[in-house]
Amino acid sequence: MKNKQSDQPKSDFPAKLANPALRALSSAGYTQLEELTKISEAEIKLLHGIGPNAVDQLRRALHDKGLSFAADKPHKRTR
Repeated sequence: MKNKQSDQPKSDFPAKLANPALRALSSAGYTQLEELTKISEAEIKLLHGIGPNAVDQLRRALHDKGLSFAADKPHKRTR
């Protein structure tokens, strides 16, 4: 029988990130901090399980590696 943990790549998310946030990231297909540089902070906040504390921890972890969330995209106006 295989160990589930060994089948998944090692995540570099903050160690104290809450389980709901880890599950939300995993469900969305994110396993590494660098992957979060492709989405904005506003987009990450839309994931169920990601709260203000998780966003802050992820922002700090990205900053520590010289990375950041993608810039927020301006909303398109439609008429």
